[in-house]
Amino acid sequence: MVDIKTILAMAVGNEASDVHINVGMPPVLRKNMELIHTDFPAVTSEDATQMIIAMIGSEKFKQYQQGKDIDFSTMIDDGHRFRVNAHFQRDTIAISFRVIPSDIPLIDDLHLPPMVKELTDLPRGLVLVTGHTGSGKSTTLAAMIGSINAKYGKRIITLEDPIEYLIENNKSMIEQREVGSDCPDFASGLRHVLRQDPDIIMVGEMRDLETTSFTITAAETGHLVFSTLHTINAPQTVERIIDIYPANQQNQIRTMLANTLQAVISQTLFKRIDKPGMIPCVEIMLCTSAARNCIRENRIFEIPNIIETSRRLGMQTMDYSIALMYSNGYLDREEAINRSSNPARMEKILAAQNEKSHSAQPVGAVSKAG
Repeated sequence: MVDIKTILAMAVGNEASDVHINVGMPPVLRKNMELIHTDFPAVTSEDATQMIIAMIGSEKFKQYQQGKDIDFSTMIDDGHRFRVNAHFQRDTIAISFRVIPSDIPLIDDLHLPPMVKELTDLPRGLVLVTGHTGSGKSTTLAAMIGSINAKYGKRIITLEDPIEYLIENNKSMIEQREVGSDCPDFASGLRHVLRQDPDIIMVGEMRDLETTSFTITAAETGHLVFSTLHTINAPQTVERIIDIYPANQQNQIRTMLANTLQAVISQTLFKRIDKPGMIPCVEIMLCTSAARNCIRENRIFEIPNIIETSRRLGMQTMDYSIALMYSNGYLDREEAINRSSNPARMEKILAAQNEKSHSAQPVGAVSKAG
């Protein structure tokens, strides 16, 4: 039998980000975006069944068989934790593990823009961290909560599915509630959270109308609320929130969102070229009066221009972040160009950067290595 704890320990030892289990093939790791095949034996259907039962028990396994999908967290003997999704593919069990780092990282260590730390000082409103799956949203949120915990005596309540980073009380008092065990679902947890005297609320994901509605209401009532969405930029984030509502409520939600939204942080991860690992490139939209008017008046298409022209306020486009990370020596040139929103423009920007850096070297300068 393939021992799941041995596989997970190997993933931690190899600094992998994910482990994937499919019946009929050996376990596969993901490290720095690349899949790595292991030398373990192929996983059988019985192996996969026993793995899940060992982690969640027989009763929850029955629920998984009925619902075909289940999210939970697990831990191995050395204390390392993992976010887990068990599902089915081709009528066989499949399991995906995400390795959760043991320590909450500092915002500065994540190479995030300084504005991200400034947003933790807000007294109220809604801050959204967005990006595709695996873009580091949970890590950014944990770092932001950790920053607040180190500075302020706040009561912080999180609603997560499942709990990822375990956050110890420092100056703040923190309650972490796991959907499925501490509350039935996000909507139920949010429905009661305002009676639990929070200063700050963190909602793992705004995944449906009810959760989105309660999250915005919590921000409207004077709380600082953090949450995530699977969107890739600020305009798409605003549109996704509005579109989740029925047509007859969309004007009202535009007004509510314009009044409560403080910022959208959209991020994606790039493979580093200076050393092994990943680094985020980040778009930041701050809700200035101009941005709020665009949301309220349904002129979402103007938001990119507001971000582009408001860098002095702390906003930045994704392409600006990509170019900055390239100039700092973190990114591959071809990847920077191919993953930008306008590859032709990005190519010119990077060429200009290279020209500028070359012209900065004094004429006749001799390399010390020579």
